[in-house]
Amino acid sequence: MAYVAINVLSVPEGAGATLEERFAARQGSVDSAPGFEHFELLRPLEGTDDYLVYTRWRSEADFTAWRESQSFAQGHAGASGRPADARPAATGSTIWAFEVAQQSSAAG
Repeated sequence: MAYVAINVLSVPEGAGATLEERFAARQGSVDSAPGFEHFELLRPLEGTDDYLVYTRWRSEADFTAWRESQSFAQGHAGASGRPADARPAATGSTIWAFEVAQQSSAAG
């Protein structure tokens, strides 16, 4: 079964655009990781101020291998070349993990 990891990011008021810009700057950096299937950055509209980073993987082992990879470390160290004195766009992070029990896709 597929493995879904959702990173819940606490983003200070007014920092959402900065967070989105930083993700855009490293867009595609995870795409070639073995077992990677899908990524989405979800912007909150109501009910929360947290952003969600949704990733889908072939297996938990593939996700773990990516998290322990040099590619992950480089992508998260300095967040793609931002100045060392730049403020973080997120102040907290929590990982939610799921195994896909059922799924459906649009026809066509």
